[in-house]
Amino acid sequence: MSQDKPLPFVYQFAAGAIAGVSEILVMYPLDVVKTRVQLQTANATGADAYNGMLDCFRKIIKHEGPSRLYRGITAPILMEAPKRATKFAANDEWGRIYRNMFGAQKMNQSLSILTGATAGATEAFVVVPFELVKIRLQDKASAGKYNGMVDVVLKTVRNEGPLALYNGLESTLWRHILWNAGYFGCIFQVRQLLPTADSKSSQMTNDLVSGGIGGTIGTVLNTPMDVVKSRIQNSPKVPGQVPKYNWAWPAVATVAKEEGFAALYKGFIPKVLRLGPGGGILLVVFTGVMDFFRTMKETSA
Repeated sequence: MSQDKPLPFVYQFAAGAIAGVSEILVMYPLDVVKTRVQLQTANATGADAYNGMLDCFRKIIKHEGPSRLYRGITAPILMEAPKRATKFAANDEWGRIYRNMFGAQKMNQSLSILTGATAGATEAFVVVPFELVKIRLQDKASAGKYNGMVDVVLKTVRNEGPLALYNGLESTLWRHILWNAGYFGCIFQVRQLLPTADSKSSQMTNDLVSGGIGGTIGTVLNTPMDVVKSRIQNSPKVPGQVPKYNWAWPAVATVAKEEGFAALYKGFIPKVLRLGPGGGILLVVFTGVMDFFRTMKETSA
């Protein structure tokens, strides 16, 4: 999301991939904790009952070992390159399309929200299979069921059919539409309010602040969809049975009815701690890499 002239897609793809992998290497343990808390039902007891983020961290380390905080990271790392690259490249491309469509010379708040939402929908189609694999590996109940990422894919396809890899597509669409709309919409607005950057360090600070606020607002908007997405993707399909968590909005209603509205924000603290600062890291790294590519391209011209 550099303010300079856009670079070709291949540069956006590479910058998005580098930004995504950087973010996940730093923040992944919070994602494991978030998923565990989201999958916890009201009747959980013992080592499977978590009283919050810190308690979840403590019990995972105590009962399963510190390495468990990185279980399932292969799928997200493989996902991060296409996911984040798609996020930023799609946002830039959809922004260009919408500016032409509405005859706007520059981006504005409404177009930023619309562009972010559309980019989020585009991104969702890329990430669903990776998300499903990650969720099933992170769940403690699945610890002895799968031997790794490839094993999850093989067993899911064999037992539930190949389309099962796209379980949760609808809820993932909603999750990414809401997060990206909030993220890119806030980045645009916050950048307008911050002092104009007059150096690389001030530009980095502005990106960190606007990306962090955007990530936080996006998380507030999409956490209920993230909760039901985790449950939908962790529910194996059984022939002849309708899963308890099937479609996004009915699943939201089920969780709210059975566990209370607050349950829709299970895992919010680790999620916002990841995606708030993580959103800033993403924007800083993406902008920095794009600036590097732009300088390199101009030097070689």
